[in-house]
Amino acid sequence: MSFASLSSGSAARQRLGIAAAAGSLLLTACGSSSSGGPAAPDLHGQLPEQVRSTGVLRIGTDLGYAPIGFKNAAGKPDGLDVDLANALGGVLGVRVEFSQVPFDKLFMGLQAHQFDVVMAGVTDNLQRRDGTDAKGMKMNSGVDFVDYFVTGTSIVVAKGNPQKITTLDDLCGRTVALQRGTVQATLAERQAGVCEKSSHKKLTVQETDTDDQALALVAQGKAAADLSDTPAAAYAAQQGRGGAQFQVTGEQMQAGPYGIVLSKEDTVLRDTLVKALDRVIRSGEYDKILSKWGLSAGAAQNAVVNGGF
Repeated sequence: MSFASLSSGSAARQRLGIAAAAGSLLLTACGSSSSGGPAAPDLHGQLPEQVRSTGVLRIGTDLGYAPIGFKNAAGKPDGLDVDLANALGGVLGVRVEFSQVPFDKLFMGLQAHQFDVVMAGVTDNLQRRDGTDAKGMKMNSGVDFVDYFVTGTSIVVAKGNPQKITTLDDLCGRTVALQRGTVQATLAERQAGVCEKSSHKKLTVQETDTDDQALALVAQGKAAADLSDTPAAAYAAQQGRGGAQFQVTGEQMQAGPYGIVLSKEDTVLRDTLVKALDRVIRSGEYDKILSKWGLSAGAAQNAVVNGGF
């Protein structure tokens, strides 16, 4: 995700440590019983005691990835994840409370119990579920996902596509920018190996704290392309200087689900969220939320646990 020269409705996303989580910015959004259907006493009673007693579901997020999650012109949390979280809170009869944390610090914040779940456009994949790095080395205890949306990776280039990039192979010999800690970072690392073997042209990967910063490198001509999730890529193309700054090129790659992230031991909360999400989907509110953000193509038919690649 990136910032660059986007409108004020844009920001960017991605995630390391406990200290950062402890110093996170707290933002609240009240779950409304009208958002995802009436509050369901049966589901409220199935919540873990801590959530039930406080009446709050604490969510770690990075509000910098429009239209998934960002701060709107009024400085309030907005986007797909925010609306869906509010709908879930309404069904569960609790208030949702967001902690703003850099994307690459969200998992450690979750493990430090700074929040109950993470919702930040996080792709569900085996590496994250197992808590391993790209080389298979164990990094943490892993997480569970409750999947709620399907998307993939897209390539963003300068308007007019001056370097005629349409595939990952076209990036060989060039610089690509992306947000650290994302699935795009793993994808680029793998492509760098392909470039070296097939064309002997080095792919330089420039990692940034946010996707907006990656987009800025493209805008400045310091990177040939930005790799980001398809919704964020499309938003950047539409919003950057009124659509005159960036464009999406090529086909979507590596489609997979976004998921609500939970610690593996939080099975009670996980299973309750599955039921709540299914109710939001069946109520029709889920489709309304996706339509509002132009994301209907990524609709899930039902909640799935750990369904990623």
